[in-house]
Amino acid sequence: MKRLLTLAILTTSLAGCAAMLAPPPQPGDAEAAVRQRLGTPTNIYQDGADTLLEYAWGPWGQYTWMARLGPDRRLISYEQVLTSQKFATVKVGKDTKETILRTFGRPTQVTHYYSVEGDVWLYRYKEQDVWNSMMSVEFDRRGVVQAMVNGPDEERENKRR
Repeated sequence: MKRLLTLAILTTSLAGCAAMLAPPPQPGDAEAAVRQRLGTPTNIYQDGADTLLEYAWGPWGQYTWMARLGPDRRLISYEQVLTSQKFATVKVGKDTKETILRTFGRPTQVTHYYSVEGDVWLYRYKEQDVWNSMMSVEFDRRGVVQAMVNGPDEERENKRR
């Protein structure tokens, strides 16, 4: 019985790995094909007429993929959004909690700092695909981005020691 259980777990694990190694969805793919390939999204957001499917994956939540579907329910784009380049597109004083959610998906953690008026959303990511980093998105009381602060992911680094 134990051997059968081990075999079932191994088979399931290998099937999951095979899905991750399959080619990513391609622009023009129907929503059904995207969902069949990627599974159930971790969140869904509306961005005007477009729909964003969030797929938060990876160890420590360092990878979030967004699949953008047009009004025709076909894939427009599919990208890893937790990157230095994407964080650089945030407009301090203009972007809001809603635009940050549609751009990066759910935060790793929501916290409050004494020196910040509003919430601080933390996003773990692999800076330059190498360093375990944390991006802090600081909001004012109205939910408008006031600052972006990047630093090492100390919790992740402490676990490595």
